[in-house]
Order: sequence, then C-alpha cells, then structure tokens
Amino acid sequence: MGCWEAKRLSLFLVLITFYLQGTYLQKTDEIRQRKPFFERLRRLEEQFRRFQEVTLIRLQGIAENYNVSYNINTRFQNLTDEYHTMAMSVSESRAAVQMDLNHLKAWMKKIQRRSRKVDSKILAFERSLNEKSKQSSQEKMKQKEESTLLANLTGTIKQDISTLQNSQIRVQVEIEKLQNVIHGQGAKLNAVEEQLERVLRQAAFSPNSVTNAPLLLQPQKKQQPGQQLLHAKHRHKKKLQQDRLELGAQTETQKLFQDLRRPSLEEKEPNTQSGRPTLPSVDEILKEPQQSQASQKTGEVCNVGSMLVFPNTSTENVVTFSPGFLTGLRELSICTWVQTSSSYLGTLLSYATEENDNKLVLHGRDTLVYGTIHFVIGDPAFRELPVELLLDSRWHHMCVIWSSIQGKYWFYVDRRLVATGSRFREGYEIPPGGRLVLGQEQDTVGGGFDSSEAFVGSLAGLTMWDRALSPGEVSSVATGKVLPRNILLTLANASSLDGFVKRVICTCLEHCL
Repeated sequence: MGCWEAKRLSLFLVLITFYLQGTYLQKTDEIRQRKPFFERLRRLEEQFRRFQEVTLIRLQGIAENYNVSYNINTRFQNLTDEYHTMAMSVSESRAAVQMDLNHLKAWMKKIQRRSRKVDSKILAFERSLNEKSKQSSQEKMKQKEESTLLANLTGTIKQDISTLQNSQIRVQVEIEKLQNVIHGQGAKLNAVEEQLERVLRQAAFSPNSVTNAPLLLQPQKKQQPGQQLLHAKHRHKKKLQQDRLELGAQTETQKLFQDLRRPSLEEKEPNTQSGRPTLPSVDEILKEPQQSQASQKTGEVCNVGSMLVFPNTSTENVVTFSPGFLTGLRELSICTWVQTSSSYLGTLLSYATEENDNKLVLHGRDTLVYGTIHFVIGDPAFRELPVELLLDSRWHHMCVIWSSIQGKYWFYVDRRLVATGSRFREGYEIPPGGRLVLGQEQDTVGGGFDSSEAFVGSLAGLTMWDRALSPGEVSSVATGKVLPRNILLTLANASSLDGFVKRVICTCLEHCL
C-alpha cells in the first residue's frame, strides 16, 4: 500500500514533471505565439478605447444636438408665434395705413380742389386787378383826354365869351344908335302929330285952306282931306310900333348876354323874374331814376309758392334735391327772390357729380371780393357776378341765365341786366345724375360742407328752367305773373330739409315776410 502510494507519488511526480515541462514548453510556445495576439489585442483595446472615446464624443454631440434641436424647436415655435403676432400687427398696421392713405387721398383731393379753387380765385383776383389797372389807366387816359377837352373847351368858351362880349358891345352901340333914331323918329312923329292937329283944326274952321297945307301931298285919287290925314297918322304909328318891337328884341338880347355874364351863384338860383327855368345838372338827372325807383311802391308779387329760411352758418343747414337733373342741360335759367343781412351772399346752389363736385355752383364765401359771387359751370371755369345790390337786408329778385350756344350768360337783378358775357363753356353740357343742394357748397357728392361758404338768409320762389328765358319772361317772373313754360324744378321738388332750415308756405311775397 505504501509502495503503491510511493509509485503513485513518483508517477505523479514524473507526470507532474512532464506536465510541468510540457506546460513550460507549451507556455513558452504559447508566449511566443501569444505575443502578436496581445499586440493585436492591445491594438484592439486601443482602437476600442478610441472608438469608445469617439462614440462617447459622438454620443455627447448627439445629446448636445438633441438639446440644440429641442431648443431649436422651441425657438422655432416661439418664432412662429412671434411671426403670427407680427403678421397680425402688420396686417393691422397695413389696414391702419390703408385707412390713413384713404384719408390722405381724400384730403389730397380736397386740398387739390381747394388749391384749384384758390388758383382760380387768384387768377380771378389777378384778372380783376389787371382789369382794374386797365380801367385805372383808361380812366387816367380819359381824365387826360377830358382835361385836354376841358382845356380846349375852356379856351373855346373864353373865345366865345370874348366874341360875345365884342358882339354885345357892338349890339349895345347899335342899340344906342337905334334908340337915338327912335328918339329922333319920336320927335318927328310928335311934330307931325302937332302939325296934323293944327291942320285938322284949320280944316274944321276953314275947309278951303286944307289944300294949301304944305306938308300934305296931292292925292292921285279924289279923297277927303280928313281921310288923308288919318292914313298918314296911321302909317307913322305903325312904323313907330315896329321900331319899338325891334328895340324890345334888342333889349332882350342884351338881357341874355347879361345872364351869361352872371356869376355861378346866380346861375344856381332859379330865375323867377325872367320866367326861364334853369336846366338841371348831370347829377340831378342821374339821381332822378333812382329817386323815382325808390319812390315806387312795389305791388303784390305772387306765384312764389314757398320760402326757405337759413338762420345761421351751420353746415347742417342744407336742402337736397334727389335726384338732381334727369337729363343733360345745354341751357339753364335760375330765378329766385333773395333776402340776406350778411355782408356776403354765400353759396345759393351747388350741383356735384362723381366726376366733378363743381358742375354747377352759385358760389359765395366770406373771403371773396366784396359784393361778388362765382358762377361756376364745370370747375374751374367761372364768371364773377356783382351782387352788392342784394346785401341791404331787403327782398330782391335775381335771375342767372346760361346758354351753351356761344357760351352766353345774363345776370338780372330786379329786372335790370347787371352783367352779361359770352364764350363761357361754349358747347358744354351739364351732365345728369348728380346731387343738387341749396345753401351749401359740396366738396364731395352730398358732403364736404364749409361754414364759411354757407348761405344765411331767405330764398323764395326759386325756380329752374331748362332753357334761356327772354327779358320779357324775366320781368314777368319778377312781377309775379304766370311762370313761363318748361319748368325744370321748384322748391316743392326738394326731397329733404336738414338742420335748422324752415319752410314757409306763402302764395305771395308779401305774405312771406
């Protein structure tokens, strides 16, 4: 047992020795063989480590990118919200800007219209200044001509006076001679009468002695001596009367020359002694029609219909005719009674279309030349009308007439023609379809009113015709007779009265007061 164990142990030892030797040899071979493997493994470990580092870096980059992308999404969402907010604000600002642009365009149009009006007014003012300067120069020329004529007339009058004085002296000399002759003839006539009386006395006492009278001629026919003496006496008396008449004519001539030589104060006094009325002066002749016109009492004027009262300058005071004109107008007549206490007339009528807000206007305002209004047809063409006669707080009748034939127009005040002209909108036609208002001036269709252009006062019997009235028809309308034919519209056709405008129904003008 022990031997076996010893054998077993020795065998085990041998085996162990061989094993160890084989193992050592194997280990040396393995070590030799394992050296490139370890190098590879080391390389792989290094590569793995590098890969791990790269992977870690990549993962960190991916993580960072993920965070960045998450932040980008958040920022993108914020930017999207901001974009929508900005888009809404931009749209709102765009709408506000568009509204401002529309208002600005409206204001620009209004400013352009007003600038055109101002330009037209400036042109009218310059024309009036030029006309006034021309008139002043013409007046100066006329004054020079009148002064020259007056000087010539004065010289002529002086020459005539000197001639008259010389002729007066000659007439006085002739009169003195004639008086001397008349006195001599009177003395001779008295002597003849004395002789005739003596002869008649002798004939009464001794008829035969009559034939012996030395002064009597023998008649050709047989006549009685008393008849011959009577005929001779009658001839002498007739001659004496003729001489006295001539003397009276000469004395009348002398009186006329004396009247010419009287001073100017005596000329102004009426010559009641001579019985000759003095001639009226030029001023008295010019004043007589005005005095007679003022002294005339106006009769009752009817066919008025109604009256409109515009109490103040409010832009709400307006009378509208809708529709305005249904057809185009190539002729037009507007007549009305007007009463105003204002210092200017204001706008009576305004007709506007979408194309032009001043197609037909009787335009007045507080900045125009005093006592004038503008008669506008198709802005900017207009004519200036004098209305100073209407500004005395009394009723006056006015008519404005226009015809496109040769562009003629007429303006009547109280049946008298105060202004006329031609070539004003020749061949033009006022278009239909616009808005017609009374008392305000339209800058836009139915609006754009200005208180400085408003009418303050009363209008009565306003009537429009689509033709040009004749002077006789104007007089007929002004005196309240039957209205002429082809009436376009009257105050009864007004569609609305706004503001403080009042309507008064009155058949005759006296009932409208």
